[in-house]
Amino acid sequence: MRWNILPKSNSENTNYLCEKLGVDISIANLLVQRGITSFDEAKDFFRPTLDDLHDPFLMQDMQTAVERIEKAISSGENILVFGDYDVDGTTSVALLSSYLKTYYPNVATYIPDRYDEGYGVSYKGIDFAEDNEFSLIIALDCGVKAIEKVSYALEKNIDFIICDHHRPGPELPKAVAVLDPKREDCEYPFKELCGCGVGFKLIQALGSRRGQTIDDLLLYLDLVATAIGADIVPVTGENRILAHFGLKVINSNPRTGYKAILKQVKKEVLTITDVVFIIGPRINAAGRMKHGNHAVTLLVETDINKAAVWAAEIEQFNLDRREADKRITLEALAQIKDNKEEDRMTTVVYQEDWHKGVIGIVASRLIETYYRPTLVFTKSGDKLAASARSVSGFDVYNALQECSEYIEQFGGHKYAAGLTLDEKNFENFKSKFEQVVSESIDPKLLQPELAITMEIELPDITPKFYRILKQFAPFGPGNPTPVFMTRNLTETGYGKCVGDDKSHLRITVKQGMSQYVCIGFGMGDKKSIACSGKPFKAAYVIDENEWQGNVSLQLRLKDIKA
Repeated sequence: MRWNILPKSNSENTNYLCEKLGVDISIANLLVQRGITSFDEAKDFFRPTLDDLHDPFLMQDMQTAVERIEKAISSGENILVFGDYDVDGTTSVALLSSYLKTYYPNVATYIPDRYDEGYGVSYKGIDFAEDNEFSLIIALDCGVKAIEKVSYALEKNIDFIICDHHRPGPELPKAVAVLDPKREDCEYPFKELCGCGVGFKLIQALGSRRGQTIDDLLLYLDLVATAIGADIVPVTGENRILAHFGLKVINSNPRTGYKAILKQVKKEVLTITDVVFIIGPRINAAGRMKHGNHAVTLLVETDINKAAVWAAEIEQFNLDRREADKRITLEALAQIKDNKEEDRMTTVVYQEDWHKGVIGIVASRLIETYYRPTLVFTKSGDKLAASARSVSGFDVYNALQECSEYIEQFGGHKYAAGLTLDEKNFENFKSKFEQVVSESIDPKLLQPELAITMEIELPDITPKFYRILKQFAPFGPGNPTPVFMTRNLTETGYGKCVGDDKSHLRITVKQGMSQYVCIGFGMGDKKSIACSGKPFKAAYVIDENEWQGNVSLQLRLKDIKA
């Protein structure tokens, strides 16, 4: 890995924070790196408050959306809550539908089938709405580009309200309201909400008209925190507040569906990372392996016995997903080798029988071996469908735009996207994508970068230091887990490879009078550096290890170098 040590912060600001907050220079440095330079900003950071959430009516079209929903309720219309099949979409649908049902019964949900309908608003979903006499569809985490589909619904006298967070195209759909903070004409102060976050702003607005305060809506924040973590949106500003209080709900009063999931994994206190790696994949597995409806059903269930049945089914979907992504990853790696494509700037692989539900995960897995922009294709009906993943610093969405002559449909973000194309265009697309990336990518981006927050000494790591560090959570994009680096470490002589396949490294490092146990997952091949008897440097995060009731600080290694 290419180590990139972040520059030291402005000494004037760090000295000011040291004095005002009574913290040491390292903590002050961490704050300034995150753009926090005043006492008030530090107070807001360490003590998030719901009072700092923005007025939902600052969002363009919010007033119109609320009035249309109130009209539907007063005239007894049927409302269909429609959302994508991933974590953000299914949590959004669970959030809005369960909220509306607390005071209005004529509400149903619809999640498109990943394989039959594909991503986003679907003609089949609109036909379902017409057949079942729904006159209002509220679409969450999708719809901002569904121009033809919204027009199709209008022809059937079905209105749309769109709650999305993706980049709009040059034209907006002719919906009654389009709630999307990324609209150019939207003056909402925080632009990085996830789809579920936009859905929450809608229920906040609806609730305010019914005399409800934010305290009445706290129980929905577990869903919002899950979507924030899973959708990899910045954990800053309003997202940080929503994630902070959402985690409190998950850990103190989780919804029944979460209780059923957590009972299976026997985990008591969850961080945002746990939400991403425990709850997120299970919710996602339903849409990947079977149907997103299963996830929504679990998330809105209030009977613990029924929730346990749904959770067990979803756990099986998750096990099937793991097996499929492991097998397909091995097949894709073999394909790269067989085609002698190890030295390309991109990875583009295709096999018609690969499971469409896991190709995005496989793309991420391939980047672990070949660190470069990656697309994994499979057959989907009479088209090819792909998931794209990128490397840090490279915008794969823009690269795909450059290849649009060969693409039928695509959408997504800077680091993750999806697309479809005709099979006859596959080879031309593959060549064009390689050309676009080769001509535009900085070669250093093809080597994984480890961003190191700062250099410290082992004696700096004290229980007080770690207690303050924990208050920096929840971590995520925009507020990353601090990675520290220490030089001149020696191993005490008991280092060994551990795990069933001996792929992990467990060592005890020493510097002066201080020593700490370190664990390096997947770093067994670094034993020769750590245990050579010579000094080395390590990059790591600080966390806690619990063993037989005892809790101690340990260093989780990210990399070591001679």
